[in-house]
Amino acid sequence: MLLITCPWCGPRDEAEYHYGGQAHVPYPERPADLDDEQWAAYVFYWDNPKGPFAERWMHGTGCRRWFNVLRDTVSYEVLASYRLDAPRPELPQAGGNR
Repeated sequence: MLLITCPWCGPRDEAEYHYGGQAHVPYPERPADLDDEQWAAYVFYWDNPKGPFAERWMHGTGCRRWFNVLRDTVSYEVLASYRLDAPRPELPQAGGNR
């Protein structure tokens, strides 16, 4: 099981949360102007990177608040969790200085 830290409630088991898709995807400025293909792209087509990926999660059995999680899609490791009003955290570069 994955251990996710809610910014309000602290670390909890993955079973307490609901996945909400990719984070930092802006809502269309003029949604009424989108055709079906554009809506499909907005709703269904997300990035699928290998490595760190920002996701939205909701603490369903806790505070019921939405927040963002930065998770590595290769190792499934949670790298950071942060409130929706906070910027995406910067990660240290792999390898570092030697």
